[in-house]
This record gives sequence, structure tokens and C-alpha cells, in this order.
Amino acid sequence: MIKLQTPTEKIAGVPLNNHMLLAAGVLGTTAASLSRMLRLGAGGVVTKSIGPEPKDGHHGPSLIPVSGGILNAMGLPNPSQEFTEEIAPLLAAKEPVVVSIFGGTPAEFAKVAEWFPEALAFELNLSCPHAEGYGAAIGANPRVVRECTESVKTFGKPVWVKLTPNVADIGVIGRAAEEGGADAIVAINTVKAMRISTGMRRPVLGNKFGGLSGTAVFPIAVRAVYDLYEACTIPVIGCGGVSTADNVLEMMMAGASAVEIGSAIYDNINVFSDIAEDLYDANGIPAKEIVGCAHD
Repeated sequence: MIKLQTPTEKIAGVPLNNHMLLAAGVLGTTAASLSRMLRLGAGGVVTKSIGPEPKDGHHGPSLIPVSGGILNAMGLPNPSQEFTEEIAPLLAAKEPVVVSIFGGTPAEFAKVAEWFPEALAFELNLSCPHAEGYGAAIGANPRVVRECTESVKTFGKPVWVKLTPNVADIGVIGRAAEEGGADAIVAINTVKAMRISTGMRRPVLGNKFGGLSGTAVFPIAVRAVYDLYEACTIPVIGCGGVSTADNVLEMMMAGASAVEIGSAIYDNINVFSDIAEDLYDANGIPAKEIVGCAHD
């Protein structure tokens, strides 16, 4: 298997310890859990998505294991501005933390971004498939994506825009983010999905439908990264079903400069260090030699 060198320069404006980040929404609600994932080998971490008002999220059941992954309908629960105190020590220490934010309008995105003046970078959640008025509900509109990106870019920080796969042409949305000044595109968020209990004769999730993550969506994520690499000129961060070193290489060959890992943590809390052991070597090649090579 191909072996890589660890990164020696910033990726999409962020100094990472390796090419793997903790994805938003997984162990990202406290400074302690984020610090733990850094200690366990994550090259960077993305916080839980923070919005303009506190939200309790959807009523349960809100997370169900399914074949090939996890089905969730959390509904973007978050403490809103109170999170600034929780995350302040990590941001002050300049740890590789990307703050995930959401809003329903460009003004709301800017409002939340203003709370985090010490953030290294922002990830805009324009892709959650189960939060009315937020996420994918607005992230399928290229004009809104561009305007939300522009509103956060005014703070002078690197801006990553996380896209939904639940659109006809993800390249169009990616180009809109790039036009708005995005420094990177993250793809993908969860795939809109549902299950029904045949015994209870009703959907298994309290919200009826939710988002599917895990190994089942990996081929969808690879396709999205491939399309975005063709459509855009800024870096792409691959996300969706990554659980092995070979998955990381495949994402890079499709066009990803780095990857985010989420669902795999439920099965293996040491997934970052385990992948790193297989992926890196002192005599490895620079990642840039394989990023996008499947397009040649």
C-alpha cells in the first residue's frame, strides 16, 4: 500500500497534524472530548455545529444503527453562544480546531461567526438533511450558499463549506461556495434516508427521516469528491464512510486534500491512530502526488 508523509504545510488554511480530522457532530460538544480526539491521533477536530439560538433538537429516537452505518435525526441540538466559554481554552491554545456553525440566513451565519474571534477556521453547515430552515434546506440554493460564504469570509478566517449530497449537481453548489470566497469544500454530509419498523408500522426515527452515515455512503462521498475536484479549484475535504487507510487514499485519488472521520469512531475510538499507523511512513510520498490522480 502507498505510504504518505505527514503534512508539512497548511491544508485549506489550517495547520493539521495529519490528513484526518474529526467530523462535526461526533464527540464535538465539549473541549474535553475534542482534546481527547486530538490525543488519540486526530490531525484536527471540527466542533459540533453551533447556531444563532439554543436548540434541543428532535425528539427521539434520534440515532439508530443500521446495516452499513448509522441513521440519525438529531436536529442540530446545540447550546448556541454558551459554547464560546466551553471552547475558549482550545482556541486560545491554537489547537487545530475548526468551528462548525449554522444559520438560516447570511446574517445569522455572520452573527455566530462573530462569537469566535480566535477561531482558526469555520466550517459552514449548509448540509444537514433533517433541520427545517437550516442545513440542506438552504444549502441546495447556489445563491444562498454563495451569500452565506461571503458573510463569514468577511471575518478574515479560512472558511470551509460543508455540502449536501442531496442535490442534482453538487459541482454547481461547490462553485457557488468558491465564488463566495470559500477556502475549501467539505463533502459530504449525511444522505437523507429513513427506516420503518414493520412491527410498529411506523418510522423508527422520531423525526421520521434522518441522515445516513457510515461505510454505506462511502461510494457516494467518493463520487461527490471526484465531481467537486473537477468543478472547483479550491481544496476538497472528503467526508463520508472513511474507516481505513485505503479509504483515505481512495478519497485523495478522487481529489481530497484531507478527510474527516465520524461514524467509524462508534466502532473504534482509536481509528485515527490505527489509520495513521497504516498510512504514514518517514519515507512516504507527499500526499499531493496522489491527490486527484484518478483524473489523469
